[in-house]
Amino acid sequence: MPLNRRKFLKESAVTGAGVAVAGAAAPAAQAVGGNRRPRPAKRYALTVMGTTDLHGRVFNWDYFKDAEYSDAQGNAQGLARISTLVDQVRREKGRRNTLLLDAGDTIQGTPLTYYYAKVDPITAEGGPVHPMAQAMNAIGYDAVALGNHEFNYGIETLRRFEEQCDFPLLGANAVDARTLRPAFPPYFMKTFRVPGGPPVKVAVLGLTNPGIAIWDKAYVQGRLAFPGLEEQAAKWVPKLRSMGADVVVVSAHSGSSGTSSYGDQLPYVENAAALVAQRVPGIDAILVGHAHVEIEELLVTNERTGRTVVLSEPLCHAERLTLFDFELVLERGGWRVESVRASLRDSRTVEDDPRITGLLSDEHRKVVEYVNQVVGTATQTLTTVEARCTDAPIIDLITKVQEDVVKAALAGTEHASLPVIAQASPFSRTSQIPAGEVTVRDLSSLYVYDNTLVAKVLTGAQLRAYLEYSAEYFVRTAPDAVVDVDALTNAGGRPDYNYDYVSGVSYEIDIARPAGSRIVNLAYGGAPLDDAGRFVLAVNNYRANGGGAFPHVASAQELWSESTEIRTRIAEWVTAKGVLDPKDFASVGWRLTRDGTPVF
Repeated sequence: MPLNRRKFLKESAVTGAGVAVAGAAAPAAQAVGGNRRPRPAKRYALTVMGTTDLHGRVFNWDYFKDAEYSDAQGNAQGLARISTLVDQVRREKGRRNTLLLDAGDTIQGTPLTYYYAKVDPITAEGGPVHPMAQAMNAIGYDAVALGNHEFNYGIETLRRFEEQCDFPLLGANAVDARTLRPAFPPYFMKTFRVPGGPPVKVAVLGLTNPGIAIWDKAYVQGRLAFPGLEEQAAKWVPKLRSMGADVVVVSAHSGSSGTSSYGDQLPYVENAAALVAQRVPGIDAILVGHAHVEIEELLVTNERTGRTVVLSEPLCHAERLTLFDFELVLERGGWRVESVRASLRDSRTVEDDPRITGLLSDEHRKVVEYVNQVVGTATQTLTTVEARCTDAPIIDLITKVQEDVVKAALAGTEHASLPVIAQASPFSRTSQIPAGEVTVRDLSSLYVYDNTLVAKVLTGAQLRAYLEYSAEYFVRTAPDAVVDVDALTNAGGRPDYNYDYVSGVSYEIDIARPAGSRIVNLAYGGAPLDDAGRFVLAVNNYRANGGGAFPHVASAQELWSESTEIRTRIAEWVTAKGVLDPKDFASVGWRLTRDGTPVF
């Protein structure tokens, strides 16, 4: 790939008053000899702004820490900051020369979004307007692409959110499973009036992630389908051009790496934005999302036209704002994109817009009160600091809760006699449940995703393969090598959330061995594991549906599932106990070794 570093289908128009035209034609001048100098070409400057992966960030606030957000880089978050940046750009460029987009993952990711999906749901009769809809409406977004996390609370919640938005939710590759017709608006078009020249028509094509079919299978199976980004772009971009689009921008909830976390479970690439740029002619720029990385400007050469397509991904959580600055020139009565340049603006350089913080102060206060509810008392501090490399009690809490919930669900059924084991991942490296009072936010910081619980049946042999795949997370380390904890994990770029503990069995991970042969001394009940034995795996829905491409689990027999979040189950378990004591849930089930010698 050549790289250098149900209401919005109609067109909307912007009137010409106040439109700035760069390089507007001057009166013709008389040249020596009576010849007139050529009239300068008429030009137009357009700026398309973009955010992505907001994940419920309105305020620069960390609900898990009950404090203003901060990180080691000094970043700031939230739509209140983005609003300030957007206002700056609109003043600089002229509001009628700008467009504001987002590339998806809007309504999931913080206690704020959870609260208005589950505690005080927007779907209730007379329910509230979603805070993200309120904020984005107030800022003046023009269009937003669907992200995969838009589907986490079900289609009813998503449709209600859609109704509350003053902008369209775009998804050209989110189609009705039966008719294959678009289930959401595929595109948005806006016409910019240019004094003294023809209008400039801008088309925005929205593309979402094919992985939704796996990750939210329980909600979308049989109702929606998600074909590939490249295939749908190839269908829609020519249509947009034939409709007179002078500029085509794609807002894609899909990273640029060309990789997929779900392996070959789907025939479509997860992170396909650069492939779309390379293979589909007629695109000028792509706002990239999903990967949570910062890419100021990525230039991709289209293999059919030789034209450069400009990509940009503005990090996540409203920490950055992308600007695509277009220069158009009028030639033979039509507009041509002469150049596109991408840049980023940083939320930490500005203050919150008081208009946004004031608008949502009541909603923010309610959520702060909710997350600070005390649900129990901890006898000691529990932390995830070492959870990647050692069997940490705080992760055992998750697996214990999952085991108990599944055992209760299967009680009295034909499967009640099967042993129940559970998986969990070290999602966070900084989560902590302090000794003393335990609040909802303490438990929420431990389990940051809105996953739900599923019970699947695996054989002993399948469980072994599952653990071998998980153990690929560790970097192979020779028996006599110095162990650098910071360099020991995330082999091949695998994120922490795709490394699993499995409780109820004991095993060693020999990191001196090659991947695929690291699980040793695997046992259940003190005896070597029977490959033909059958186990019930209590597993989150992301993993159960194939997230992370773990072997066997997606195709395994499903015995039970529920819609209550695992986070809620943990809070219920702690509330019922009253006291959070490691003796009730902690065990040492696995350890890292090298040739049989423990690493730690």
